[in-house]
Amino acid sequence: MKRSTRLVLLALVLIVFFGGQWLWQHARTPTVAAAAPAHYRLGQLDFKPCTLHQPQSGLATAAWCAPFSVPENWARPDGRKLALRLALIRSHAAQPAPDPVLYLAGGPGQSAIDTWPEIAPALDDVLAHRNVILLDQRGTGGSAPLTCPDVTPKATTPPAATAAARAGKSHPAPQPVPSGTARLRALETETRACLAALRKRGLNPADFTTTQAVQDLAALRHALGDPQFDLVGVSYGTRVAQQFVMRHPHAVRSVVLDSVVPDQLILGQDFGVNLDAALRDDFDLCMNSPACHKAFGNSWATLLELKKRLEKNTPEVNFRTPDGFQPKQEAMTADALVGLVRLYAYSPLTAALLPLSLHAASAGHYGPLLAQSHFISSSLQHSLNDGMQLSVVCSEDVPWLKVTPREADTLLGDAYIRQLQAQCALWPHGAVPANFHAPLRSNVPVLILEGQFDPVTPPRYGTEVLKGLGDARMLIAPGQGHNVIGAGCMPRLVKQFIAKPDPRTLDAQCLDQLKPTAPFLNYNGAAP
Repeated sequence: MKRSTRLVLLALVLIVFFGGQWLWQHARTPTVAAAAPAHYRLGQLDFKPCTLHQPQSGLATAAWCAPFSVPENWARPDGRKLALRLALIRSHAAQPAPDPVLYLAGGPGQSAIDTWPEIAPALDDVLAHRNVILLDQRGTGGSAPLTCPDVTPKATTPPAATAAARAGKSHPAPQPVPSGTARLRALETETRACLAALRKRGLNPADFTTTQAVQDLAALRHALGDPQFDLVGVSYGTRVAQQFVMRHPHAVRSVVLDSVVPDQLILGQDFGVNLDAALRDDFDLCMNSPACHKAFGNSWATLLELKKRLEKNTPEVNFRTPDGFQPKQEAMTADALVGLVRLYAYSPLTAALLPLSLHAASAGHYGPLLAQSHFISSSLQHSLNDGMQLSVVCSEDVPWLKVTPREADTLLGDAYIRQLQAQCALWPHGAVPANFHAPLRSNVPVLILEGQFDPVTPPRYGTEVLKGLGDARMLIAPGQGHNVIGAGCMPRLVKQFIAKPDPRTLDAQCLDQLKPTAPFLNYNGAAP
């Protein structure tokens, strides 16, 4: 397949902590008018007007930026420094509340600043009284990004397929799928190349862990004058938030955890099980709709049969790229199918397209699926720092990750676990505290947000986290997937909670208005 195995790994595995819905939403980008003063001082930091440009977009946000640096390794505070990119979205209030909101992005590997336009609508009401702090976590965005070079092999199309394409055939003969061993060897080659490139820049990937990032946040708080934070973490950002609360409880006034990752979770161990459960729930919506069931039958059975077919033969498919409508030919593999289906499950809007898309693919029309796979993989490549992801999971998860029959029997299978293990055998591991995976115990007010059909962090994860919290509540968004802080009336509830951190007083009946998106019967929608 003409794509880096690194992108396959991104699509199959590390998207777990990704604030998923930004892939499908086109959020408005609020701007904050620059104030008359030329600077805005908070604690030791002198903020000046700046513009935050959204990657791959002409959109921009007016903000305030300040230089901020930390030790690359907190065990050697007098050693080399890292310059971290820091921005502030100013409150509309003349005198903002003393406790700013600190937004913690997903991934691992997302930039808080680059993803601000996607989270901004959910926090726009919060700006009425509070500043929002955006700090690119070390290894992401503008903070010494651990970005791997593209080392995709160029000669990946089989000779027979190339000849057929030159002859003008639209559907060349199917080609065998490369063996799992060959994929692992290619992945190891990429990992070595990435590590060599980062070391050439003088960076030590072992220093880019969640634990080091939490120490960066503690230093940021001190530089701001030691305010209490209102933490808002999304997906992987919820791990960062919980670790910060565990080690600096006095520094936190309130916490919002959207699509929570329990501290005790080993990233990757439940991926396949969670995905299967979410897909079955999504497909049940079609099974329970007479029109959808009549049109597409059993979508779960269709998916399994399609995967089995692609594991045996890999057809070359001609399609148009969705970002430039350019003609392209790629192989449709089982990996691409599963990766795309997994990403579709993140949002109710795209999950509603699955029965229709799978039905078309089962009839040999792979173009729409492959075009979307190309679009999503390209988006991930530009939005996630893959080296930073490895620094996190190789240090904090993979040493405890095991291949189990339970995972092997799922749609996702255990190949992604073996891929992670192969990469992490080469990647440097950072130090992890002995209690890193201990459940969070805290009386800090916490609001947990979960999507009913989340394929990555299901509501049972929120229930696990609740057990250790003395002042907390979980809200489930009906019919929603991953990353629900912007769904329905959730922004209003978040604003009310941050204004008065008493989760028990929230009236969340408005969430009952949220419903699953009806399965599409054609590309115009759910209506016949």
